[in-house]
Amino acid sequence: MSDSADSLWISKGELQRLIDLLWDRGYSVIGPQVQSSAIVYDQLRDVSQLPQGWTEVTSAGSYRLVRRSDDAWFGFNVGPHAWKRFLFPSQLTVATARQAERLREPAEGSEEDSATVWLFETPPPPQTSYAFLGVRACDLAAIAIQDRVFMEQAYVDPAYAALRTRALVIAVNCTQAISTCFCTSMKTGPKCEQGFDLALTELPTGFTIESGSARGAAILEQLETYPASHSQQQEAAARRRQAVADIGKHLETTGLRETLLENLDHPHWADVAQRCISCTNCTMVCPTCFCSSVDEVSDLEGVRVDRERRWDSCFNLEFSAMNGGRVRDDIRSRYRQWLTHKLATWIDQFGTSGCVGCGRCITWCPVGIDLTEEVAKLRTGER
Repeated sequence: MSDSADSLWISKGELQRLIDLLWDRGYSVIGPQVQSSAIVYDQLRDVSQLPQGWTEVTSAGSYRLVRRSDDAWFGFNVGPHAWKRFLFPSQLTVATARQAERLREPAEGSEEDSATVWLFETPPPPQTSYAFLGVRACDLAAIAIQDRVFMEQAYVDPAYAALRTRALVIAVNCTQAISTCFCTSMKTGPKCEQGFDLALTELPTGFTIESGSARGAAILEQLETYPASHSQQQEAAARRRQAVADIGKHLETTGLRETLLENLDHPHWADVAQRCISCTNCTMVCPTCFCSSVDEVSDLEGVRVDRERRWDSCFNLEFSAMNGGRVRDDIRSRYRQWLTHKLATWIDQFGTSGCVGCGRCITWCPVGIDLTEEVAKLRTGER
């Protein structure tokens, strides 16, 4: 979205019409709302569910909601949820095996089990069509990264691909930033540039809106729109620039991959390990982390077994277990694995950093570890 783009204008009342239109078209609309003292993403049917007049205050290890001085619907940044929970579900059955029939009965008096036939099935891909309302620029970048992981490599994840290709993305440009944001360092925001079907910038009486795809353009034609006036476009651009000015956190990315990989024995890793509790929060809230494990889960009768994929984390002690032993059996090695993968070897795998600068890992770390500060310390006395 260029600051000089010719945008359209919709009133705030038209947003409800957009939501209704999406439901009528078979989309399950997911949007931000206040639950459990946080702004999270859930099914959205009415604009009254939006976090009107709320914003968040964050710092390392701290998150709280506070009232704004206005009634903005999107006057916040990011909470603990990432959109990956809908495209890459935290638990998914990927295969099943069930007893079909008995081939023979055991001979009378025999303790031998009867022979059985097992049917192995792969569940069909999910058919849900999501419409995501309120996607920020950093999360657009995160979705693009997961697209590379699950759809653009040698092996395509069928469940992710089915959900992703059906998903409609309605982005909202940030007009403010929180203290843990550093998307400008990662060149992922705060302005939405690509990866959306529709993009909004909120003003007090309405939104500038533009389409980024044929699907978005088709939906836009069903709304009551007007050409955005010059003053409306100028105000929207000024609000987007304000978000850039609000960002105070910085991560120096020049030569970062080489710095990390050349300092695997830096003494600072041990310092981080004394503070990190290996709780996995950073990986759970991260919009790009995709570690998972597969378990075989049997029913109580032993006639059905489900193969379930579940979110996992490189911070879990058992995650690196192989050949009867653990590769990373201390917190120092697990934190180093996470940080070097996220900011260095991810580039080798997928051609991009695995970090989008959303700051969730900083906000939701219970001991307040800030990866931008840890990287700065690792750069001190580089080896």
